[in-house]
Amino acid sequence: MIRRALKKTKMNGVFAIYKPSGISSANFINDIQDLFTNSRKFASDLKAARDKVYYDLSRDKKWQKRARKKADSTKVKIGHGGTLDPLASGVLVVGVGSGTKKLQYYLAECQKTYETKALLGISTTTGDSEGEIITKNETEHITPELVIEATKKFIGDIKQTPPIFSALKVNGKPLYEYAREGLPLPKGIKVRDVKVHDISVVLDDLLTKDHEFTKLESQLDENGVPKEHGLMNNPTLNDSPLYFSRQYLEKSDKSKVNNPRILADGEELPEKLPLIHFISDVSSGTYIRSLISDIGRALESSAYMVELIRSKQSEWELNKNVFKFEDFKKDENIWGPVLQKVLKNGGENINLAEELDEAEKTFKEATEDEDDEPTEKVSVGDSEKTEDEIHKKRTIDQVD
Repeated sequence: MIRRALKKTKMNGVFAIYKPSGISSANFINDIQDLFTNSRKFASDLKAARDKVYYDLSRDKKWQKRARKKADSTKVKIGHGGTLDPLASGVLVVGVGSGTKKLQYYLAECQKTYETKALLGISTTTGDSEGEIITKNETEHITPELVIEATKKFIGDIKQTPPIFSALKVNGKPLYEYAREGLPLPKGIKVRDVKVHDISVVLDDLLTKDHEFTKLESQLDENGVPKEHGLMNNPTLNDSPLYFSRQYLEKSDKSKVNNPRILADGEELPEKLPLIHFISDVSSGTYIRSLISDIGRALESSAYMVELIRSKQSEWELNKNVFKFEDFKKDENIWGPVLQKVLKNGGENINLAEELDEAEKTFKEATEDEDDEPTEKVSVGDSEKTEDEIHKKRTIDQVD
């Protein structure tokens, strides 16, 4: 491995990384933080941060004995610009060092693009496949035309009720904690104003039943009877008002829809449920699970999310300027200069794949050049011997 003198570089700014499905944003960020904390590329910034922590704490009598231990445990400062649920994957904007101060824009102001797949006929407590079944509804009446028309009702400025399984807080406590503990909310979930810039329905697989997603099944008790869902003390997405966009209502007087069609007693949904697949451009603060639930109700049925990919957030876009965690498994002399460039200049005019390929090429050439350097010769009498040969002779002489 090439060993170079540590440069005092500033590693502060914002970049984006692909978060895979199956891990929470918080745990994923922790993995990145540990990687950066142990990296030589962040060593000078980390030393400065630890020195500051030690200086500040050592001036406080209560902390004087523990100041060094606390300082040495300090990690690279890091945060993210918008949570992705464990089920979701895609662009996660990350702020490092002083770059964390720039995250508010990504949290509250920027535009995002999501690719979403959902199954019709079931509503759940979470709005996705990780929840419990609330209702089962008819789907046979739904046509491609109805789906396209339903999505149009939500394009523009709309009001939206966030799901109870979210990190929003009521009286300082996250909503999902009330839901998991079965505690009634002290007050209703506040409706928010959001903007849906566009919804494009993917026609290739619209209402197909030929997909990889398995239908969600009800949880059963010891007698084989379906259990009631766990939100009996709290509102579900089905209980929130159904809001259409202001722009749609200005053009149409169809502000009401009929209630979802509940399955009759003894009637069962098919093993494969029809799928809807769309790409939506939305403002910060928009809950795609709520949007899916509302579209399902607008179809006089129900829907729950089975896949969510955030493909773009502001200037950060998949397959353009978004890192993968695997990129940081390479030698840091490859990813380090590229990350530094992104942190400094942003992601607007960068092709990350090309930058990483070029950095890897440069690194390999440098490695090969070092390997090809001739071994230094030293003159011993009338003959030339390598350093290794001389060391070997000295060792033999010492043994003799």
